Amino acid sequence: MLTKRVVALATLLAMTFGVAEAQGLNGFYIGGGAGGSQQSRKTEQPISPTSDSGLSTPRHLMSREWGTGFVGVLSLGYGFGNGLRLELEDSFRTYQSDSAKVFNRNTDGGGTFNAYSAMFNVLYDIDLTRIGLNTRAVVPYIGVGLGYTLWQWKDVRGSTPLPAGGMATQLIDDQKGTVTYQAIAGLAFPIEAVPGLSFTAEYRFMDDFENPKMTVQVTNTRTGATRPQTAEVGDQNQSVLLGLRYAFGAAPAVVPAAAPVAAAKTYLVFFDWNKADLTDRARQIIGDAATARGAGVTRIEVNGYTDRSGSDQYNQGLSVRRANAVAAELLRRGVPRNEIATRGFGESNPLVPTADGVREPQNRRVEIILK
Repeated sequence: MLTKRVVALATLLAMTFGVAEAQGLNGFYIGGGAGGSQQSRKTEQPISPTSDSGLSTPRHLMSREWGTGFVGVLSLGYGFGNGLRLELEDSFRTYQSDSAKVFNRNTDGGGTFNAYSAMFNVLYDIDLTRIGLNTRAVVPYIGVGLGYTLWQWKDVRGSTPLPAGGMATQLIDDQKGTVTYQAIAGLAFPIEAVPGLSFTAEYRFMDDFENPKMTVQVTNTRTGATRPQTAEVGDQNQSVLLGLRYAFGAAPAVVPAAAPVAAAKTYLVFFDWNKADLTDRARQIIGDAATARGAGVTRIEVNGYTDRSGSDQYNQGLSVRRANAVAAELLRRGVPRNEIATRGFGESNPLVPTADGVREPQNRRVEIILK
């Protein structure tokens, strides 16, 4: 079983890095969500017979039913601008139980089951425009996580009738920690009125590599004998959450670039090969463009390009990073965010036509167009 789980986790990681590159969050972000959580399997508690406790009866197998619980998640992450995100997460889950079954027969029961988790997640945002869907209103994402969970059983009780008379009562009040993994699938809905803010909806599947073993105090009510035993408990769960995510210093929303018009004024910012860093000369040109913005300018297009060295996929992401760097400098110089639109064109529309693989400095540029 452990081997199968490791293989499943490795497969999910491979899927995460195997999808097409997409423009995504660039920089730090925070997120939070809350929702409902459900145990995916019943919790089984074997109670072994012992002579000194008077439980000289056939082995009992108790299955506990947990109601739908609450889950809350807080996360801090970093996006690399190409769809990949890394994230640290804290989460809390809690469930209540008011019934148990022995041999499919209902018995008295109760108690609380809590889970406190710290996870490291790897996630990937999928740009739907790269697969032919002309929309950025929704951004699907997938991910996997690995971490540590403290499973806490508080005053979990149950009872089983004994053939010789009396009851075998059990009490679990214990906690154990285990290494845990999770799979995540979600949708982010950017809120245009607040750049960087998104509404999120997620599904999560969580399990651990080895079920925790809790101490059970078993008591024979007829004889009064008590003996500690060990119970292996199941903790696999599924959750659905709604939440919010905010990216700090988010670049203006990417929108399709309008066709150039005769009245437009263009500034060119050039970059070193395979770089998106701004040189001193580049900052001077951006400053000139910010200063030239005046009456009649209602829109500033920031369009990024690359030369023809490198793959199409890599160049698309590089052109976006260059455009975002220029847009951030315009914002720093006082240009309102709502006047700026960014777009990456990869190696298309070169200033100097070249063969594939040629490193042409004039093609490594961002065009700032004042309209």
